[in-house]
Amino acid sequence: MSTSVNNAFITQYERDVHDVFQLNGSRMKPSVRFKSGVNGSSTTFQKIGKGTATTKARHGTITPMNQTHTAISCTLSDFYAGDWVDKLDEAKLNIDERMAIARGGAMALGRKVDSQIFTTLDSTSQSAVSITVSSFAAVKNGLVQMVGDTIRLDSYEPGRMYGVLSPVGWERAMSIDSFARAEYVGPEGMEYTKGAPTGAPRFKDWMGVKWMVHSANPGVGTGTSKIFVWNQDAVGYAAGDVPANLAGTMSGESSVGADITWHGDRAAWFINHAMSGGSAMIDDTGVIEGNMDDTAALATS
Repeated sequence: MSTSVNNAFITQYERDVHDVFQLNGSRMKPSVRFKSGVNGSSTTFQKIGKGTATTKARHGTITPMNQTHTAISCTLSDFYAGDWVDKLDEAKLNIDERMAIARGGAMALGRKVDSQIFTTLDSTSQSAVSITVSSFAAVKNGLVQMVGDTIRLDSYEPGRMYGVLSPVGWERAMSIDSFARAEYVGPEGMEYTKGAPTGAPRFKDWMGVKWMVHSANPGVGTGTSKIFVWNQDAVGYAAGDVPANLAGTMSGESSVGADITWHGDRAAWFINHAMSGGSAMIDDTGVIEGNMDDTAALATS
């Protein structure tokens, strides 16, 4: 068994991790304001107030909107996803074996990104909507109320709104005709793939909101499973360069990196994957929370 690995393999492996992470790693990242290439452990997102257009007299001066600009701080942390691999020879020769290992690391990092974004969504100060599940109509009314709250708070922007349901919540939503049927959402809404490359996170359009299903919602599977509807600009996610202590060959190109080292005392390889990232609430008037009982029996009508 070979106990060395050349730079070409490490470079290719790291690119594999990068590609999987970008395409499939995080379901939530495309739904928030994203900033990449951050140097250091913190950055800021600009929260820009609403302005009002005015008229002006001929040859007169334009009245500035004087929008407020608030710097929202975002702290980044380094995260690692490493594991032991006894045999690397097959991965050097077989692309499927290599991709299986890469996918495991990339998906672990992606789940951490989603967890950070969920924590931020869950910090909203807006009153939660309690969604009863006694009937399909009750579920629909609860979801409509959540979208309606974003309209009342002046944060609703069709095309920039996102929603996330638990698996049970998704099953219930799919029982709503206007959510599930092409007559209401159109063929593109049925496929919920518009604008997404093959294999990328997919969304279902309904009420001007791109909906997704996720298995890691706070409280999933309990009596207080959480659902969220939000404006993309309400939450930010910042990704730093590949951590400096990782001998990544893609530094400056990617927010994830990988390193492979041989440990003779274990007669095994240690493959480490790493990223630097953080999430921040930019404007919590753009995030609405709902609570649904995942343990209740599914309604039949």
